[in-house]
Amino acid sequence: MRKWYRDGRRRAGGTLPAAFPRQRSPGGVPRRRGPGDTGGMAARKIPCVGAVIKDGAGRLLLIRRGHPPGAGLWSLPGGRVEPGETDQEAVVREVREETGLSVAPGPLVGSVTRPGPDGAAFEIRDYAASVTGGDLAAGDDAVDARWVWPADLAGLPLTTGLASTLADWGVLEEG
Repeated sequence: MRKWYRDGRRRAGGTLPAAFPRQRSPGGVPRRRGPGDTGGMAARKIPCVGAVIKDGAGRLLLIRRGHPPGAGLWSLPGGRVEPGETDQEAVVREVREETGLSVAPGPLVGSVTRPGPDGAAFEIRDYAASVTGGDLAAGDDAVDARWVWPADLAGLPLTTGLASTLADWGVLEEG
């Protein structure tokens, strides 16, 4: 005997195990949830930061990633926020580790969400920052670090969506 209504609600006395409740797909066909199916729940979020740093000439600081995700691609310096760390502390730490530069973090420029491992999502908050000291040298996760003219971004292999996101935020504008 069927124990489910057509809209996916369970009738009283239904016997389907709670671990695998029946759901309806967009086409109305019943489906079962399996392990790893979040059933529409939000993915695990990994907090990350990035630094939008321009020099006095208007060039943008980029690093070439040495490890996944995005190994070999150019991106803004940044990475995961460690437990107990503020975004600003993470910006300072990540820039120092990846470029050798000391920075003063500024306001939030924008944020994006990118796919992460095992269905997780990287929630990346990018902050303006200004260099306060140090010498530019790639380190940690970066295999290279350099100042790049905005017009030269098109010739570099960039992380997904970087150029369009920076353009949308007005980062690539002169001045």
